[in-house]
Amino acid sequence: MIRRPTALLAALLLTSALPAFAQGAARPRYGTWGVADADMDRGVKPGDDFFRFAEGSWLRDAAIKPDKTGAGYNYDLPDEVEVEVRQLVESAGQAPSDPALRRIADFYKAWMDQSGIEARGLAPLKPYLGRIAALKDRPSLVRLMAEPGFASPVGIGIEADDKDPTHYTLAAGQARLGLPTRDYYLLEGAKYDAIRKAYRDYVIRIQTLAGIPDAAAKADRIIALETSVSKDQWTPERRRDPQATYNPMSRAQLAALAPQFDWQATLTHLGVGAMPTVIVREPSAVAAAGKRLEDVPLSTWKDWLTFRFVSDHAQYLPKAFDDARFGFYSHTLNDVPSQAERWKRGVRLLNANLGEAVGEVYAKRHWTPEAARQMNELIDDLRASYGDLIARASWMDEPTRKEALTKLASFDPRIGHPVKYIDYSSLRVSPVDPLANDMASDDFEWKLQLARAPKPVDRALWDMNVQEVNAYYNPLMNQVTFPAAILQPPFFDPAADPAVNYGETGATIGHEMGHGFDDEGRQFDATGKLRDWWTKESADRYTAHAQQLVKQFDAYEPIPGVHIKGQLTLGENLGDLGGLEAAYAAYRRYVSRHGEPPVIDGYTGDQRFFIAYAQSWQGKKREGAVRSQLLSDPHSPEEYRVNGIVRNLDAWYRAFDVKPGDKLYLPPEQRVHVWLN
Repeated sequence: MIRRPTALLAALLLTSALPAFAQGAARPRYGTWGVADADMDRGVKPGDDFFRFAEGSWLRDAAIKPDKTGAGYNYDLPDEVEVEVRQLVESAGQAPSDPALRRIADFYKAWMDQSGIEARGLAPLKPYLGRIAALKDRPSLVRLMAEPGFASPVGIGIEADDKDPTHYTLAAGQARLGLPTRDYYLLEGAKYDAIRKAYRDYVIRIQTLAGIPDAAAKADRIIALETSVSKDQWTPERRRDPQATYNPMSRAQLAALAPQFDWQATLTHLGVGAMPTVIVREPSAVAAAGKRLEDVPLSTWKDWLTFRFVSDHAQYLPKAFDDARFGFYSHTLNDVPSQAERWKRGVRLLNANLGEAVGEVYAKRHWTPEAARQMNELIDDLRASYGDLIARASWMDEPTRKEALTKLASFDPRIGHPVKYIDYSSLRVSPVDPLANDMASDDFEWKLQLARAPKPVDRALWDMNVQEVNAYYNPLMNQVTFPAAILQPPFFDPAADPAVNYGETGATIGHEMGHGFDDEGRQFDATGKLRDWWTKESADRYTAHAQQLVKQFDAYEPIPGVHIKGQLTLGENLGDLGGLEAAYAAYRRYVSRHGEPPVIDGYTGDQRFFIAYAQSWQGKKREGAVRSQLLSDPHSPEEYRVNGIVRNLDAWYRAFDVKPGDKLYLPPEQRVHVWLN
């Protein structure tokens, strides 16, 4: 995952892991050598479908839980972490003398008090809807839409400056509408017609529950407004271009672009009136949204803002609102049959609103110095392998190679937990009003950004919680970050065969490090600055092979009529491919130090490496969730992160004797290589 305001994971068991595995000092969690061999389907030929060879039995037998969009390791481990967090939260309620723990306990208590929420009914909504109803003109509308907790067609935030990442700047760009992406408004076909009809029903339902009259007519006007705005929004593919989305503007330029937003008054109202420059991410979309402010009646904008406020906060309201939101966004769009248990949703809301407070407690209980030591060992091995690969890359000329090695040397890996945590002491939490808590949290976050804005960018900040099963790369910091929660089985197991850890953890580390050199991340230099440090010759050769990968993934059709968007997913696909190349090179470095590993259960070390990689992407999803992913997510579905990647690696062909005629076979000249060429 690449984060822009993805990160590394490698082959953790260097010198200590092999002896532990070989001597039986500990048993891996999965199978006898670190993968769930019962999940495999040995009746499938690896060269025909490696994904099903590695986990075909699991794919056939595993059921998706009724409250989930999918099943697999990336669902199972978060479930386990949520149980651990629940234990922390519920024990926090027994320590009222600690203000930090009391804050966590009160937030959770307010959410869990369903009877109190029902008894209060619409009362918590009234102050906010009253502010919308009182709007008399467009300038006041714009100012309210800019405030934390209210929707707007244009979002405003404080971010590190792409071309001066040591300092903060303002950024403005298109914001989310009621449907997840513009495609849901604009694509033709019966499926999308049905979704749009269901959305209209939902807009009517939310307004009706809130006691808003003339709900059907207002719903039609709201959807017409959103459809009009969506036509001018940028596609997800276009938004991935860091050069296209870097458009610094003065106040005068902003006024010329979209005067309807009354920029000076609006930014002053937000507390950032003295910041002279705004980076406009999608200028044409911002300008078009301004025109809609002008030509759409104020009454319709107020109806839209009212609907969005109720819809966006429906989970904090009585059950009928919560059920309506689930029914559309989870059931209709993603085919999820049942709402998750309330405690699970409470844990997720805590993670979203008090994430670092929870993470600080989680890290104390679930992170060890030994895990940190092994991770640092892995990262060092991956860094060395990337150095070798960059040094040998035939498509990279010497000036570009020198800069690439400088960037590699300046990578800043962070593992486990932050060195300091957010201080939430100024956040007032009610034990009885979850809506007020959510609004207070939004306001707290904005004030936190305001406090940081005048200062140099703090490199110690994290963009992900300790208890999050994920990792990320931040190109502006040239940092890779691995939270504690992901550094456990199945993704990292000190008792597993080294080949497994290199294939799973190593490939993840390699993936995140590789984001520094993908089609987006490569445009940032060793200091995190958006700067073209590539020669034209190297850039042209890189782009040529990247476009071959785009074509490969464009051809995949996970559900009928919906293909993977090769350009949208290019960065993640490059991360997968380059990361697996680097992890394999790191594994061979390990073998060169320790000797060729034995055959286990009939599999060589290289075969175990690739099987582990495939099982790390164990997963299946509901069709609606896959559709949503294909339309907007830069990650390809799990099957294609396996089959679409391994078929480009020569080492995989050698390991499994893949030949012409096998379904995944690609002639050597059609294989895409990031580094191994």
